[in-house]
Amino acid sequence: MTDWKGLATLNDNNKDDGTETFDVVVTRVLDAPVEEVWKARSDPEYVTQWWEPAEFTSPRAEMDFRVGGSSLLCLRAPAEYGGQDMYHTWTYTRLDPHQRIELVSNFADEDGMHFDPAAMGVPPGVPHDVPHVVTFQAADGGSTEMTVTEYGYTTERARPLQSRHGAVPRQDGRDLRRCLVASLP
Repeated sequence: MTDWKGLATLNDNNKDDGTETFDVVVTRVLDAPVEEVWKARSDPEYVTQWWEPAEFTSPRAEMDFRVGGSSLLCLRAPAEYGGQDMYHTWTYTRLDPHQRIELVSNFADEDGMHFDPAAMGVPPGVPHDVPHVVTFQAADGGSTEMTVTEYGYTTERARPLQSRHGAVPRQDGRDLRRCLVASLP
C-alpha cells in the first residue's frame, strides 16, 4: 500500500538574481524494498508502468541510466484530453545506487530535442531545465520512503502542475509492488 506521507511540501527560495523560486517536495512510502523501487526508476519495463498521472499511459521509455546518460520518456494523454504524446528527457548527473538519483528533466520532442515548456502551452514559471533529486530510504516492514524534489519553478501556479505530472509513482494509489511483480519475466 502506498502511504501519501508529505504529499507535497512547497519550499520558497530565492535565486542569486533575486528571482523567487519554488520547489516541489513529494515523499511517498511505497510497499516495496529499496532495490525494487530503484528498479522502478531505472528499468524501462518498470518505468512505463508507473510514470504517468492517472488515466495517462507511458508507451515509451528509452533509458540510458548512467551519469551523463539521458532517458527519453513518452506520456500519452487519454482520448478525452486529446490523446497527444508528450515527451520528456531525464539527464542523469549523479547516481548513488539504491540511495540517490540526480537528474535534469526537460520537455522534448519525440527525438529527444529539448524545447521551452511555454511552446507546449505549459503555464509560465516552469523552467526549461528542472533539476530533480530522488532519494530512497528503507522504511518499516520492507517498504521504501522515496522523496522527489523538483527545483526552480518561478511561479506558485507552476509547482503543483509538476507534482501531478508523474515524477513520482502514480497518484491513483496503484501499488508499486504489483507494478513491479507484473513486470517480472
